[in-house]
Amino acid sequence: MGARAQYVVVEGGAWQRYYSHWGAGRVVTDLLPGPAAATRCFRANEQTDTWLDGTWCEGAALVDHDRQVLLWFTFADSWSDHAAARTALARTWPGWDVRFAHDGIGDLTHHLGLGRGLTRPPGPAETSDPFWYVDDEDTEPWSVVSLRLPDGSVRAWGSGREPYEHLTGGPGLIDLLGTSPASAVPTDMPLGGVHFDPAARTVSLWAVQTVVGVHDWPLPGWEGWTLDFHGDDHTRQAGLLPAAFPLPLPPLPVALRRLGKGLGTPPPDPGKILALATAGAEAASIVVNPAALVPHEPVAPTQAELAGLRAALDSLVAAAAAG
Repeated sequence: MGARAQYVVVEGGAWQRYYSHWGAGRVVTDLLPGPAAATRCFRANEQTDTWLDGTWCEGAALVDHDRQVLLWFTFADSWSDHAAARTALARTWPGWDVRFAHDGIGDLTHHLGLGRGLTRPPGPAETSDPFWYVDDEDTEPWSVVSLRLPDGSVRAWGSGREPYEHLTGGPGLIDLLGTSPASAVPTDMPLGGVHFDPAARTVSLWAVQTVVGVHDWPLPGWEGWTLDFHGDDHTRQAGLLPAAFPLPLPPLPVALRRLGKGLGTPPPDPGKILALATAGAEAASIVVNPAALVPHEPVAPTQAELAGLRAALDSLVAAAAAG
């Protein structure tokens, strides 16, 4: 149990890793006050000589002071939460190259010159049989799938699967799409999308979450196809979708305001979280990882840093509300 996070700080030609058992959900919160505050926060955590793998690491950040690069990832509850975080970090890390680490820990190890596969199991990527299912009542899809037909028109569907999952079964999915019934039109912005163009033998992908292994193209079955990965940029696919199937962009002010809630407040006590999670369980059946009892205790930003962050968020909210 926990939301494990890995941090890396690079400074003066050297780098050091840090670990938090509960920090993944606070990666954005800890980054928001800027480079100095984030560095103090991460260095206050436990030093470690090991890497978390993609199974256990739910959030991470690499702060490279030498090259002024920030790499980060964590799970966002919605497209607007991710977009708000990206917008705010661009403001509070001026002069830095701020990037979402779509390849997870692989992006961090690649930045350090260690390759992308350091924390992944050896061997080829997992594959599956082509699979497709339409829920004609689901208006809040996880992803949007679109296909260019032989006549040049485009069809689109909402899907409950992550964008990258649609690629694990190979091009056989395209045959299933060709005979698929329509899905409901989305009323909520998806977390990603994938577009297939069989004539051009091109797959386009975007996501506001990690897509671990995205750089290991081609996946089995996709030899001879090109992958255009657009990061978290949805506009390429949005421009291809039928007029009757638009991506419903939510306004950002609400998500930006959420970022400002709880600034400067300490994270919850993990002991209380564990007590709630194990309530009613037999004592003999409870096994607790000792690391789960170590709270995530970030060094709080200074009052000046908090004031600067609040001013930046207020400015962004006003700009987003004005259109």
